[in-house]
Amino acid sequence: MPDRLRILFVGDIIGRPGRRVLRKFFPGLKKKFAPDMIIANGENAAGGIGITEKIAQELFSHVDVITSGNHIWDKKEALDYLSRERYLLRPANYPQDNPGKGSCVWTEKDDFKIGVINLQGRVFMEPIDCPFRAADREIEALRKITPVILVDFHAEATSEKQALGWYLDGRVSAVLGTHTHVPTADTRILPEGTAYMSDVGMVGGYDSVIGIRRDQAVMRFLSSRPQRFEPARERGACSTVCITIDPRNGRALHIQSDTIIEESVDQS
Repeated sequence: MPDRLRILFVGDIIGRPGRRVLRKFFPGLKKKFAPDMIIANGENAAGGIGITEKIAQELFSHVDVITSGNHIWDKKEALDYLSRERYLLRPANYPQDNPGKGSCVWTEKDDFKIGVINLQGRVFMEPIDCPFRAADREIEALRKITPVILVDFHAEATSEKQALGWYLDGRVSAVLGTHTHVPTADTRILPEGTAYMSDVGMVGGYDSVIGIRRDQAVMRFLSSRPQRFEPARERGACSTVCITIDPRNGRALHIQSDTIIEESVDQS
């Protein structure tokens, strides 16, 4: 058994610009963090909303597990793929008869197993099943297999994210927030050994409104009318967080967030 594991988590990937940025910075990220496993939130990877099988396969050339959130259902062609691909997750607290799974166990190269749980918040979002109780259910099953468990909590409200972090402290290795696309300055290890960050951020256009073209986003607020959104293509940003974990007990030893920003505009 290794004496420590490093898990790199990549923030929400926004459309083709986000996928390009990930490809550009991926070699450097691997060299810097030397991760044993890589997880990414890919629910916005297809045109800024949803995911497809083709794009998921592209991401799997870089990452081991893809998590998601409320936009996982937006590309209907992904529904069948969700049922077939065990490492593409949808939030566990959607009704259980939906396609796909809310958790998985990934086997590290030294045969050590790592659990991943995907949950979605309810504050300012769809009133689906309780993420706290869904977490209880998923953790009970995964801890029979491994003490190393990471949670992607795809939620709007920071208060709900923090509450889940405290609720799961000592029972999972990390609770990492996604969905709001802006990295937060609150990385910490909670008293019982759970690493926490309210939002990891995103991979996509930096000179944007949460990855969307800023002119379109501004017009939406000015007009209050529905507005077609496209991923921003200007300077890219890549936000990640790396968790170092003791594999014997699943306790987090270190957490480090990182955001890389391109120096120049790339319109590709």
